[in-house]
Amino acid sequence: MEKTTQITDVVAFHGEGPAWHASWGGLRIVDMLAGDILTIGSDGSVDRLPTGSSVAAFVRPRAGGGYVVGVERGIALADSAFGAPVPQAEMWADPGVRMNEGGVDLSGRLYAGSMPYDKTPGGAKLYRIGADGAVDVVLDSVTTSNGIDFTADGRFAYYNDTATGGTSVFDVDESGSLVNRRLFHDGDGGRPDGLCVDSEGNVWCAMNRVGKVRLYSPEAEVLGEWELPVRGVTAVTLGGEDLRDVFITTSRETADEPGAGAVFHMRAEVAGQPLRAFAG
Repeated sequence: MEKTTQITDVVAFHGEGPAWHASWGGLRIVDMLAGDILTIGSDGSVDRLPTGSSVAAFVRPRAGGGYVVGVERGIALADSAFGAPVPQAEMWADPGVRMNEGGVDLSGRLYAGSMPYDKTPGGAKLYRIGADGAVDVVLDSVTTSNGIDFTADGRFAYYNDTATGGTSVFDVDESGSLVNRRLFHDGDGGRPDGLCVDSEGNVWCAMNRVGKVRLYSPEAEVLGEWELPVRGVTAVTLGGEDLRDVFITTSRETADEPGAGAVFHMRAEVAGQPLRAFAG
C-alpha cells in the first residue's frame, strides 16, 4: 500500500478544501481561519490570495470563469482565477455561525454548509445555492457541516456532519433533491471530515483527529486506510492530469504537530471525477 508524502511546507493554520482545476493552474486549498485561498505550485510554492473575509471555507470554479469561495456568512464570487472575490448577500446574520464546507452537484448547484463557532448541536444548516443565487435550506439542523459529493451518475450524494461520527448517503431524486438519508458508515471511531467520490463511486474520507484517510466501496467496505503523521487530517480530493493524484489537507487547529498544516499526496488506483463548476 502506497504511503502518503508531504509535498509542501507547513503552509496553513487550518488547511482545508483541496480542489484541483486547470483554470487556476492545479491545486488550491483554503487556509480557512485566515480567510485565504492558497494556490499550490508543482514545486510546493504557494500563492496566497486573501478573500477579505476572516473565513475561506471552500473554493470551486465557476462555469463562466473565475471561482466561488465560501466566506464567513455566505459566498463571494470572482470573475477570473486570480481576481479578488466580491461578497454576495449574507446568508445568515448570526455572528456565532460560520461557513464550513461545500460541493457542487451535477447540475452546477452549490451545496454549502455551516457550523456554530461553539459547536452547539443542531445550530447549523446545509444550504443549496442555484445559478440565479436563490438559496434553499436542505438540512436545517446540523452541527459541523463538512464534506459533500455526488456520484458520477448523479444517483447518490455522500455527506458528513462530523459531530455524528458517521457518513450519510442520500438518494438524488429526479428533481435533483436529496432524499432518503441513511447511514453509509459509522466512522469506526473516527471523525469524518472532508470527502470526495471517485469515478467508480468509491468514497474517500478524511478522518480528523485520528490522522487517517479511508477509502470505502459503494457498499461501505473499507478498501484502504492510510495513516498520516499528523492527527488533524481535514479533507481529501482527487486531481492531477489523470485525476489519480490524491491531495490531503491538514490542520494545526487541534494539534500543533510537525507537518500539521502541510499538504500530503499519494496516488490512487481509480481516477476521480473532474471538479464540477458552480453554475452561478
